[in-house]
Order: sequence, then C-alpha cells, then structure tokens
Amino acid sequence: MTGPSPRYDLTGRTALVTGAGGLLGRQHVAALVESGAHVVVTDVRMAQAEAAIAAIKADAPSANMIPAALDVTSLESVRAVGDDLARRGFSVDILVNNAAIDPKVTSSPGVMHSSRFEAFPIPQWQTEIAVGLTGAMLCSQVFGGAMARRGHGVILNIASDLGVIAPDQRLYRQPNVTQEEEQPVKPVTYSVIKHGLIGLTKYLATYWADQGVRVNAISPGGVFNNQDAAFVEKLTRLIPMGRMAQVDEYRSAIQFLCSDASSYMTGQNMIMDGGRSVW
Repeated sequence: MTGPSPRYDLTGRTALVTGAGGLLGRQHVAALVESGAHVVVTDVRMAQAEAAIAAIKADAPSANMIPAALDVTSLESVRAVGDDLARRGFSVDILVNNAAIDPKVTSSPGVMHSSRFEAFPIPQWQTEIAVGLTGAMLCSQVFGGAMARRGHGVILNIASDLGVIAPDQRLYRQPNVTQEEEQPVKPVTYSVIKHGLIGLTKYLATYWADQGVRVNAISPGGVFNNQDAAFVEKLTRLIPMGRMAQVDEYRSAIQFLCSDASSYMTGQNMIMDGGRSVW
C-alpha cells in the first residue's frame, strides 16, 4: 500500500489564515500545519492569535506557526503584516480568507428586532461587510497581488452554505415571541458577504489565471458547538445526513484546496454541507 499523495504536502510553503482565533479558523490552521505548512496565524487581537497557537501546539508541539495582529479592514494593517513577513524572509504562498463576524441570533422582545431587514442598523452593515468582504478583498489585493507577481499561489475564501441558499428563518423563530416584527432572523449581512465571497472567488480566479494564482472557495454547513437543542433539532431536519458537522470535518477539504492535490481547480465553490443545499 502507498501512503498519502505527496501532492498534499505543503512543506516549504507559508500560509496565512485570517480570523484564525475563531472556531473554524483554528481548524484551518491545524489542517495546514498537519500538511507541513508554516502558518502565519492572524487575528485582530494578538492575544487571540497566540491562544490559537497554544491550543494547536497542545496537540501538535512541532507545528510551525507565528502569530500576527491583523485588522483586515485596514489596508495599512494588511500591508504592515506583509512588510514584516518580507523582512523576516517569508512570502505568503497560501491565503485563507476566513475572518468574519457571525452575529448570534437572539431574541429581544418588546421592540422590532434589530436583526430584521427593516430595522437593520447601517453601522452594523458597514462593520460586517468591512470585515467579511472588504477584508478578503484587501488581503487578496496585497498577498494575492504578490503571488501573481511571483507567478504562483493559492487563495481560499471561506464562504458558507448560506452563500448558496437563503437562510431558513424558521430556524430562528422563538416560540415565546408573539409579534412577527420581534422575531429574530439571520441578518442580511451574512448572506450578502458569503455570496460576495463566491463572486470574489470567480473574479480573481479568472483575473489571475494566467499568473499562476488559483482561487477557490469552500461553503461549509453548520458546525455543532453546543447550540440550543431545539435549534439543532430543527436544523438537522433540513440536512439529508441528519446531523451538523463536527468541528474537524473540514480539515481534509482545506488541505485539498490549498495544495497541489487541487492543481487543476480554480474558480470553484466546494459545498460541504451534509447535503442541505440539495433539498
């Protein structure tokens, strides 16, 4: 029997993951170091990046990682991280645009819920778009642009099953809320950002196709993280496989999309949602 394909091997390559302090961000980092990459673990706060590294090193002491504070909404911050890496002899071969704000859907009876489209606050719209979509554009502009100049590189955008389908707002309904305008919903920003990331993927994949830069997206489904039991029950009814994803189930897909195993794949969105978008 033969071992794993060497095309998954990322030894000698540097990857940068944005929003790496979050639930899935840490998993993306773990997947990349498992394949041999040197990973720049970034988050808006250095403490979160360092905490992610400590958690990963608990299981993989030899993992090769460095932390960096990165505000993806700031071109100056993105450029500063790039310049610092260059001074240290690193060039980013793989960019994982993962940073996002995923607002939790909660209930606040008595007023029109602020998550509803009619009352959605403009400052919240601007903040979430800035992190989830503009941030991916800026990081791609800086790190992807450098890849294009070198003639090789990979960008992976972390979208969502809600970048392919609309949110089923029935999942978020609260039985104790009697007024429709007080019912919480999944905010409009999440759908717009995730759909936008898929559009950005297709745009950049064709824009840099002749410069050796591949750009793909992955659309994960919901990850089980001790959510409310009623919510989990309602959601799993919508998933043909009858369950949410485990937190580490996307690792192999990340390794595939970031390595030469997917060398003839660009401009694509890999949907990995337990079949939810098929129904």
